[in-house]
Order: sequence, then C-alpha cells, then structure tokens
Amino acid sequence: MILTGHFWTRKVDEAVKVLSVMSPDVVFLDIELQTGQGFDVLDKIKDPTFEVIFTTAFEKYAIKAIKFSSLDYLLKPIDLDELKQAVEKARNRMDTNVYRQQIDTLMQNLSKETYKQEKICLATTGGMEFIAIEDIVFCKADGSYTCVVLKNKSKLLVSKHLKEYEALLGDHDFMRVHNSYVINLKEVKKYIKADGGYIMMSNDMHVSLSPRKKEELIDAMKRL
Repeated sequence: MILTGHFWTRKVDEAVKVLSVMSPDVVFLDIELQTGQGFDVLDKIKDPTFEVIFTTAFEKYAIKAIKFSSLDYLLKPIDLDELKQAVEKARNRMDTNVYRQQIDTLMQNLSKETYKQEKICLATTGGMEFIAIEDIVFCKADGSYTCVVLKNKSKLLVSKHLKEYEALLGDHDFMRVHNSYVINLKEVKKYIKADGGYIMMSNDMHVSLSPRKKEELIDAMKRL
C-alpha cells in the first residue's frame, strides 16, 4: 500500500468534513479525540467507504466493543509489525457489505447506555456471522478453534481460542465450567450428578463440568 495523501486532526467535526470529500482508503481513528470520541466521527458518517483501524493508549470498555465487532485496533505505543499487519488486512479486505455490518454492530453496541454489547461478530471458516449474544448457549474448545453452539443447536467454528471468548463474554453471565467449555449461565437447564456430573443446557445438549467448578457454578446460578 502506497501513501498518496493524508491528513491529521484531533477534532470530530473537522474529521467528518474532510472524510466526506476526501474518500480515503484507510483511516487511523483515535478513540479519544480533542472534541469527542472517534466513534462520534463514525456516527456522523453514514455508510463509510473507508477501512478503519482504531488506535488508543487505553484498554477500556471501547476495546471490548471493538473486539465484539472483530475490527482492528492498535494500542499505543504502536508496534511496527502490528501496524503492518493491520494495514495488510485492510488492503486485502474485499467484502465491503460485511465490513459495514461490522461497523453497524460496533455502533449498535456502543449506543447502549451501559455499553453492554448485544451482538458479536464471529469470524467463521465460511465468513463473518453476526450473532445475538443471548442466542449463544455454550462455547467448546476445538484445538486452536472454538465451536460456538446456538439455541437452535447450530454450530459455528470460529478461528479464535476459547480463552478469548471467556474474556469477552464474562460480563454477559458466561462462565468457564471446564477446560473445554464456557457456558451461558442463563441457558442452564439442570445439573445431573450421573457419570461424574454434567450440565444439561436449554437446547438439551450436555456440557462437561469440572468437579472443582461445581460450587462456583452453584454460587453463580444463585446470583442470577
């Protein structure tokens, strides 16, 4: 990718004005601007045609929202190799409709007063899937991948490790109950003592329960 032109600003309105006429390929958008947030820029530009790579010096709620949307971000100070990777991904991105859905998912999640995400973008082997978090029953480790199981028993194979979804979904009443499973506590149907103990979920699928997690699970269920 060759840099043929650029501009820099710390002001939301100025950024919106320039982006509306300049039509850049890639925008490095700082989350914290002088007159607002980078998200305010996106909110004012309908159907952006440029790729966005977020930048920030702070690991805050906004980073989680970006992760839920499977968008790219760089933490300051910016690592050169990470910068190259982010630019290369932006250059190779082909499906603009999917990208717009990712931006829409981000803005919808950020629009909630509590900033609690309602949808998540899953990068599957077949493309991007936009899923309501409440539709996820459990996640199962599958090597370096994760199998996400929904209420209708459909399964999505996602190219991320289970621990990433444990971190992302922890604030949404999801819990690690076994080395191989993260479950939606709201979708637990019953605990069954037979065969060493396991959990039946709302879609009647069974999930293994680590013995050391039994009491923690019971306590978590009581707090719901």
